[in-house]
Amino acid sequence: MKEDTAKISLKALLWEFLKIGTIGFGGGMSIIALIEKELIKKRKVVDLEEFLHGIAFGQILGPFAVNTAIFIAMRLYGFVAGILSAVAFMLPSVILVIILSQIYFAYHTIPSLQTALVGLGPVVIALIISAAWSMGKKALKNVFAHIIALLSLLLSFYKINTAYILIFFGLIGIVRGLIIEKKRFKTNKLLSVFPFILTGAKLSSLPELFINFFKTGLVFFGGGFVLVPILHEELVTQLKWLTEREFIDGVAISNLTPGPIAVLATFAGYKVYGVLGAIISTSALFLPGVILMLFLTKGYNMLKDVTVFQYFLSGVTPAVIGLVVNAALKLAPSSLINIPSYVIFVISLPLLIRFKWHPAFVLAIGAVAGMLGVIQ
Repeated sequence: MKEDTAKISLKALLWEFLKIGTIGFGGGMSIIALIEKELIKKRKVVDLEEFLHGIAFGQILGPFAVNTAIFIAMRLYGFVAGILSAVAFMLPSVILVIILSQIYFAYHTIPSLQTALVGLGPVVIALIISAAWSMGKKALKNVFAHIIALLSLLLSFYKINTAYILIFFGLIGIVRGLIIEKKRFKTNKLLSVFPFILTGAKLSSLPELFINFFKTGLVFFGGGFVLVPILHEELVTQLKWLTEREFIDGVAISNLTPGPIAVLATFAGYKVYGVLGAIISTSALFLPGVILMLFLTKGYNMLKDVTVFQYFLSGVTPAVIGLVVNAALKLAPSSLINIPSYVIFVISLPLLIRFKWHPAFVLAIGAVAGMLGVIQ
């Protein structure tokens, strides 16, 4: 999409990602829900189908919310815009984690923000469900799409890597397409991804800090909490940069901020090498996924009109809807903990779906309820 035909200026796009990165509590699918409401449904910067494809690509390697932001920006304004959007999106979380890390390592306590987060939980669930409803109305066009979405939801309950689920249903889409057309297609372009795993290194310099987090980023498949056991093995068991207690507190601090839980790398990097270490570790962890996303987005322009690729995406698109619903169901038990939390959830849902309130206002209601002790 060329700049003169884009429905939003680059400056406005970066501002939107900065705002989403500031209020994106809950990470992952809650951020996707914010992007869907603000940029897809409201501003229509890209088609919903393209947006769902971007989410699918983003699931392969690294934090998929960041990858989705890159996809949208690159579709509109190219390579540099993709990088700038990722930076704008991550900036609030990284700054907040650095501040909280400074306080934590100075006083060995976690700031008392948990009460606000308790109130945000029910709103986040409502936000994800509202996004699934909005996307599903447009993307689930036939019985095949509904079946794929349901099967994707069921498979995701068994903790199968999301990348495998999307690839599987993409292949199902190809088979279905070929059967319908009763034709054989030849493709000359194959996209292969070969993750190279580097050996660990004992930290003695900033380059080695970069290498350790970069190699972790190379195996960061599936996004979200998949990263937690990987970093635990690396940072606590092997390298011993963090104690068990510090790691647990680092996960908690990561959850106290907007943005993906991958900012746990920011916390660990700060412990090892201060503010500079926090920036380097975060950049290194995200870099493999960012690079892959840039290539996939570029390839999307070339492949989107290839028939077999269209069939592949016909299976991937409804599968994404199933994954979105699954995210809400998985988060619900820890967020909907009592009658007041259910009340906030029930109030939030129509405010988002029927009355189309801005998510920031609804999140503010939840935060205030949490701080007032309504949910305990």
